[in-house]
Amino acid sequence: MTPLKRHRSSSFIFISLLLLLTFNSVAQRTNRNISSRKIDTTKVDSTKVDSLSTDSVQKKKKSALDAPVAYEANDSIVFTEDGFAHLFGAGKVNYEKIELTADAISMNMDSSTVFARGVKDSTGVEKGTPVFKDGETPYESKEMRYNFKTKKGFINNIVTQQGEGYITSQESKKNANDEIFLTRGRYTTCDNHAHPHFYLQLSMAKVKPKKNAVFGPANLVVGDVPLPIAIPFGFFPFTSSYSSGFIMPTYGYDNNRGFYLRDGGYYFAISDKMDLKVLGELFTKGSWGLSAQSNYNKRYKYSGSFNGSYMITKTGDQNLPDYSVTKDFRISWSHRQDQKANPNSTFSANVNFATSSYDRRSLSSLYNPQQFSNNVKTSSVNYSRTFPDIGLTLSSTFNIEQNTRDSSISVRLPDLDINLARFYPFKRKKAVGQEKWYEKISVQYTGRLTNSIRTKDNLILKKGISSWTNGMQHSIPVSATFNLFKYINVVPSLNYTERWYLKKLNQNYNQETQTVEKTYENGFYRVYNYDTSLDINTKLYGFYKPWKKLFGDKIEAIRHVVTPRIGFSYSPDFGSLDYGYYGQYSYTDKYGQVDSVRYSHFEGAPFGVPGSGRSGVVNFGIDNNIEMKVKSDKDSTGVKKISLIDQLSANISYNTAAKYQPWSDLSMNLRLKLTKSYTFNMNASFATYAYTFDKSGNVIVGNRTEWSYGRFGRFRGYSGSFAYTLNNETWTKLFKKGDKEEDKEKKDNKALEDQDEETDMKDEENKSNIRKTENAKIDPDGYLAFKMPWSINLSYSYSIAEDRRKQINIKSMRYPYSVTHSLNVNGNIKLGSRWNISGTSGYDFNTKEVSMTSFNITRDLHCFTMSCGVVLKPFTSYNFSIRALSGMLTDALKWDQRSNTGSAVNWY
Repeated sequence: MTPLKRHRSSSFIFISLLLLLTFNSVAQRTNRNISSRKIDTTKVDSTKVDSLSTDSVQKKKKSALDAPVAYEANDSIVFTEDGFAHLFGAGKVNYEKIELTADAISMNMDSSTVFARGVKDSTGVEKGTPVFKDGETPYESKEMRYNFKTKKGFINNIVTQQGEGYITSQESKKNANDEIFLTRGRYTTCDNHAHPHFYLQLSMAKVKPKKNAVFGPANLVVGDVPLPIAIPFGFFPFTSSYSSGFIMPTYGYDNNRGFYLRDGGYYFAISDKMDLKVLGELFTKGSWGLSAQSNYNKRYKYSGSFNGSYMITKTGDQNLPDYSVTKDFRISWSHRQDQKANPNSTFSANVNFATSSYDRRSLSSLYNPQQFSNNVKTSSVNYSRTFPDIGLTLSSTFNIEQNTRDSSISVRLPDLDINLARFYPFKRKKAVGQEKWYEKISVQYTGRLTNSIRTKDNLILKKGISSWTNGMQHSIPVSATFNLFKYINVVPSLNYTERWYLKKLNQNYNQETQTVEKTYENGFYRVYNYDTSLDINTKLYGFYKPWKKLFGDKIEAIRHVVTPRIGFSYSPDFGSLDYGYYGQYSYTDKYGQVDSVRYSHFEGAPFGVPGSGRSGVVNFGIDNNIEMKVKSDKDSTGVKKISLIDQLSANISYNTAAKYQPWSDLSMNLRLKLTKSYTFNMNASFATYAYTFDKSGNVIVGNRTEWSYGRFGRFRGYSGSFAYTLNNETWTKLFKKGDKEEDKEKKDNKALEDQDEETDMKDEENKSNIRKTENAKIDPDGYLAFKMPWSINLSYSYSIAEDRRKQINIKSMRYPYSVTHSLNVNGNIKLGSRWNISGTSGYDFNTKEVSMTSFNITRDLHCFTMSCGVVLKPFTSYNFSIRALSGMLTDALKWDQRSNTGSAVNWY
C-alpha cells in the first residue's frame, strides 16, 4: 500500500479527514490505490493552515515504497482511526510481484506491514487461509505477517511446493533475499502434505525457492512412525530446468561376485538436444563395469539413443582352478531421421551388438526373461537416396546377425541396392493419335552389390579380405502389355540377369590321398543368363440371383469372378560346359570304376549360378473370387457387399524340356475375410509324383504321378497361426444377450461421460498438481459399480507335415502326418485402481511342457510403488522392489530383493 502523499505541515488535517471518512462510510468492493485518494480542500478551513508550511516550492517527502499497493475484497474494506485498513472476504493485496490472498487481511498504512489469516465458518472449518506468492512461488500458511518495505515476514504453518516435493513448517521466517528459515519442518514428495505417508523430519532448514534446501539433523518417518534412520545434514536441489546431477547407486549381494554397488554415477545435461549418463558397478570380489547412455533429439531433423557398456567379471577364488576372468562389452544404437528433414534421403540405425557371454554376466539380462531367452541379435544401418528427376533410388545397408548360442556372427558390409524406375524408351514426348504398339514396351533396372562373411565373433577381426564373399548382380526386365480382342491381356517379357564375381572355384581329385582339393582363382568373372516368357489372362464374370422363397429377399445377387491364366517361359541350357559355369573332374573308385563329378565354379556365391538344363515351362493358374450383395439399412447406398471367398487359387506347371518329372507340384491358396479385423489364410501344396521303392528298398519319389493311381496329389503339409484378444469388451459382445441398440446407446453415453470426467480430472490435476482420484460409480440398481479391466492375448500356431521318420503305409504309399502346435498366453488384470497383475506363459502340445512363465504384480502405494516378479521354468528367479515414486528419491528411498543369479541357471 502506497503511503499518502502529503506535506509535513498537513499531517493533522489528513488524519482528521481519515477519521471522518472512517466514521461516515462503509467501503464497497473496490480495486483502488491508496495514493490516488485526494483531499477535498473545500472542507478544510484555510485560516487554520500555515501557508508557509504549504509552500509550493518546498519538496515533497519521498515515498517509502517503490510502487503502488493495490487491494480489493469481496465483502468490505474498513479503515480505522489508528491507520489500519481491514479487508474481509477473499481479500487480495498486490505489490510489485507480490500477491497475498486471505479471507481476513489487516494493513498498517504507516509501517507498511500486513497481517493475514483465515476465517472459521459455521462448522468450525477454517477457510480462506493466506496464500502468499512472490513471483511464481506460492506459500500456503495459517497466519503470516509481512513488511512491504523490508520484504521480511513471519509465516506460521507454511506449505510450499519446491520441485517434486513439499516443505512444511510450524514456524518460519522470510528475509529480503527471498530465503526461508524454518524450524520443526517436513519434506515429503507425497501430495497429501497435510498427512503424508512418509517425510523427513527436519530440525532446521534454509530454503532458497526454486534453487535448493539445506537442512540440519533429520530422520525418516513412515506412516507417522519415526524410523531409526537419521542423517546429520542434507541438501535438496530444486530446479525446473534441465540440469546435471549425481545418480544414487543400488546395493545388493551376488553369490558369485559378492556385495555390490551398481547403477550409480553422474548425469550430464549437455544441452537441450543431448544428454549423457555415466554409470558404474563395483563388486567386492573384483568385478566391475562401466556404461554410458546418451539421448539426442534435434527437432524436425533426427532423434536417437546410444548405450555402451564394458564389464570385467571375476568368479571363483584367485589361484584356484575355478577362478576365471571374462571381459564383455555391449553396444546399442538407435537412430531415426524425421520425415520432414529430407524427403529424398533417409538414414536409420538399429544396432544391438554384444559379446556372446555378455547376457550371461550382466545382472540386468539375468532378470529379464525376454532378453534372457533371446539368442539372436541383429543390427542394421540403412541409408537411401532418391533422385526423383530420373527415377533412381540408391539404398545401402550394413547388417550384423549374431548368434550367442554358438558365438557365430554374420556380417554384410555393404549391401547396395540400385533401382531404376520403369520407363518407356520408345514413348513419344508429344503423342499424336493412338498409342503405337512399341510405345508400350517398358524397361526396368535393378542392381545389387553385396560383401559378406560368416565366422566366429572372436575371429572376425583376424579374417582377411579373401575370406569375404562378394558379388554384384544386374537384372534388366523388358515387358509390354497388349490387349487382344478387347478382353484378353497378353504380356510378353524378356529378362536378362548378369552376375559379377571376383573368384572362381576349381576342384580336382587327388588320387594319392583320395581327397578332393579345392582352390580359388582370383579374377573378374561374368555369369549371365536370360529367359523369355508370354502370359495370357482374362476375367470371366458370373452372376447368380438366389431363389427368394428359399433365401429370402435380403440377398440381391452373388457374383463369381474367375481369372484363368496360361503362360509359357523358355530358357536355354546354361549348364553346358561351353558357358564355363560348371566344371567336371574324374576319379577312380576302389573297385576300379571311373566316375565323373559335376560341380559349380561359383558354389557358395551370393547370387548363385544359372540352373543347368534347358527349360520350356507352361504355367496354368486360376483365381476365384465370390462376393454377395445384400440389402442393408446401415449403409448409405442401401446395399452391402459381403466377401464369401476372397481368393481361391490353384497353380501348376509343365516343363516340356524335362524328361523326368515334368509336372510341378500343385499349389493352392485360400483366403477368407471372417471379420473386419481378421483374415484367414491357408497355403497348401500337393505333390504330383507318388512314392515308390528303389532297388535297395528305400522310399523315393518316382516318375509316376498320383493321378495315374487314381489318387489326388499327395498333401505335403500346411502351417498357420491364429491370434485373438479377449477382454471386457469382447467378452460382452460374445456372451451378453439383450438389445444391441440399447447397448450401443449406453456405450455411447458412457463414453461421453468418461470423456467429460477425464477432462475434468485433467483440468483439476493441472491446476493443483494433485494425483488424479476416481469417484465411485453407481450402477442402475444403486449398488457400487463393479469394474475390473482385464485382457488375455491368445496366440495359437500349428503345422501339419509328413513325418518321414515313421514307417510308410505300403497300401496307400503315404507317410503318417504329424501335427506340431503350441499355445502362447499373456495378459493382465487390474484389481481396483491400484493393483495390476500381468503374466506370460505358453504350452507345447508335442513335448507336453510349459514354456517360460513369468508373473508380475505391481501395487500403487500413492507415493510409493511396489512390484514383484517371478520367472518359472526353465530358469527360475524372483525379484521384489519397493521405492518412492519421486524421480529425486527413487534411487535413494527404496528396497530391492532378488534371487541369486547362480541358482537354477543352466547354460549351454
